[in-house]
Amino acid sequence: MSTEARLREQICRCGASLFHRGLTFGSAGNISVRLPDGGWLMTPTNASLGELDPAKLSKLDTLGNLVSGEKPTKEAFLHRVMYSSRAKCEAVVHLHSTHSVAVSCLHGIDEHDCLPPLTAYYVMRVGKLPLVPYSPPGDESLALAVEKLATAHHAVLLANHGPVVSGSSLETALYAIEELEETAKLFLLLRGSQIRPLTSMQVKELQHRFPS
Repeated sequence: MSTEARLREQICRCGASLFHRGLTFGSAGNISVRLPDGGWLMTPTNASLGELDPAKLSKLDTLGNLVSGEKPTKEAFLHRVMYSSRAKCEAVVHLHSTHSVAVSCLHGIDEHDCLPPLTAYYVMRVGKLPLVPYSPPGDESLALAVEKLATAHHAVLLANHGPVVSGSSLETALYAIEELEETAKLFLLLRGSQIRPLTSMQVKELQHRFPS
């Protein structure tokens, strides 16, 4: 099996896993993986992640132009800016996962870091999570806003929309976005309670032990 064929199958398996575990729904969310030539494969527009066809995935060149397959999602630019801004980016996942979106709708959250460091794995897999100001889905202004943050952050939270996470592999990106969703769930469950997040020293120790 060629590398491209393997990646096509992997995207479809991961999409089905996210869908059947309730991390995405309807035609929401999108996944992409970089190809050896620098282009990438992406889930098509209006496609359910639970019912992807490997042969119908969108194939794009390094500039984001469609090469083959079905029309890509209108949010392809979110993936393009992650690939262009992060040299080690090999995959991008964007979801409208319930708890992460709920956090993105809260008034008064820290726009520089939306979630506190509640667990070690959140620090290791996500780190700081900046909030991207709201723009309508598909609006190119969103690409510019994400691009400003992408060099320093592999994960961002779009206001009233959802998370975008890049990784050194599709597996890494999936683990990170799942950890983000679980931390958002914990954060919402604990609202109104006195929490004990990790200290700045504990965070620094984790960053030293497990550099991203």
